[in-house]
Amino acid sequence: MDITAVLGILIGLGALIGGYIWDGGHVEALFVPSAALIVIGGTIGAVIVSFPMSQLKQIGKALNMAFKESKTDSSLIIEELVDMATSARREGVLSLEQRALEHPNEFLREGLVMVVDGTDPELTRQILELEMDALEHRHEGWAKMFEAAGGFAPTMGIIGTVMGLIHVLGNLSDPGSLGPAIAIAFSATLYGVATANVIYLPIANKIKTRSKETIAVMELMLEGILALQAGENPQLIKKKLNSFLHRENKTVEGASAGDSDGEEK
Repeated sequence: MDITAVLGILIGLGALIGGYIWDGGHVEALFVPSAALIVIGGTIGAVIVSFPMSQLKQIGKALNMAFKESKTDSSLIIEELVDMATSARREGVLSLEQRALEHPNEFLREGLVMVVDGTDPELTRQILELEMDALEHRHEGWAKMFEAAGGFAPTMGIIGTVMGLIHVLGNLSDPGSLGPAIAIAFSATLYGVATANVIYLPIANKIKTRSKETIAVMELMLEGILALQAGENPQLIKKKLNSFLHRENKTVEGASAGDSDGEEK
């Protein structure tokens, strides 16, 4: 479990509720089932209409990607590739066949198997790059679902508020109840804006960040596989792949900076 994702949502919601209580508000006033039904149900319905079922079925994988910590250690991958490159130079690439077939990482396993099978290096690169592009496209689709939810939720909140005000204005016989009724109506807007900015959009950004990290590791693996196939010196391979460790950090930092610049504009 990625503690930052859960902690961020809890802090965001806690800050909103805490600030409300600080101003003298009552927590129970924030819980309006009808408003929650309109906003959450309407948002879910709009998302279902917007995306094909094949993509909607992957919502569980998308959430798993956002909330689960990545187990891939780039440093260990580099050490493993350097070790395999050393074995390949001494005993030939066929000596890696068993290790290739048993490797737990699917992408690295496929690449190593192609090397052992004697696949043309350019074809190996093309196949692995196509897999990377397909995975990146899939991740982009996952993020778009939550971005869409983040766009629909505030609008559903406004719709809920308008519906509430229609109900209020249709029952003006008791002026004393107008204040509480209007407050309940506006709770829908609160739900819409809060869920969009504390839950849906942050999850979409988390998926994008995770995707960049995953693709960066796959690029490292790809270069390692091709260097191993070319019979390059293991120490030179290590030096080349170590540069990816710095690049991964820059990629994530650049993504965060890009998001901030976009918001400022």
